[in-house]
Amino acid sequence: MGFELIPAVDLKGGKCVRLEQGVPSRSTEYGSDPVAMAAHWESQGAGRLHLVDLDGAFSGRAEHLEIAGAIFRTLRIPVEFGGGLRTLGQIETILGMGADRAILGTVAAEDPGTVREAVRRFGESIVVGIDARKGNVALRGWVDQTGTSAVELARRCRDLGVGRVIYTDIARDGVSGGVNWQETEQLCREAGIKVIASGGVSSAEDIRRLWEMRGAGIEGVILGRALYERKLDYKQLRDQVLSWEEG
Repeated sequence: MGFELIPAVDLKGGKCVRLEQGVPSRSTEYGSDPVAMAAHWESQGAGRLHLVDLDGAFSGRAEHLEIAGAIFRTLRIPVEFGGGLRTLGQIETILGMGADRAILGTVAAEDPGTVREAVRRFGESIVVGIDARKGNVALRGWVDQTGTSAVELARRCRDLGVGRVIYTDIARDGVSGGVNWQETEQLCREAGIKVIASGGVSSAEDIRRLWEMRGAGIEGVILGRALYERKLDYKQLRDQVLSWEEG
């Protein structure tokens, strides 16, 4: 499947959760066994898993390395990992443990030298997560708001050699209010970089809209709450995308 449907497993306190608009107090637990949850999505036909250490995003250091390592060892599909990766040593550790991609967030906005060196060492394994509120980038688990636009940061990342970014509209994340396809497409076209969409996906129509924009550089979408609350069925959705691609 050319257009990726990527289930998310978010870790907080050792459990699988989803946050509403990134607010820690608005947390819903969906399982106490993240390894089993990750394996479930693989069994449903996922070709990639999106794994996030929410505690690490807030603290600046990975808090769930043991769980992450168990997921890397259990799954046969590639796993992208983010949350608290702010030094070259942390990036090297997570990739050495078996992550296929390391997702950089705060460091991408604050330390371009680290990003440049990470790309030099690890190439396509480096992805930048751009999380925005009203078009401007938020850092440290979405706590700190900046005046930097998402498009501006995406352009900087492209110039540093980053090949793709994950773009999340914070206002949409965890509330199933529909994906912000307009800003996602704008980021693709204005920054000239591949984008994985995230935040607010709630229907097959959302997926179809993003899929139709793949020519602009949108190459996939991360799925969270809508899967966990069974508003979307992964297998059915995967079959739909395959039928679009074959048709």
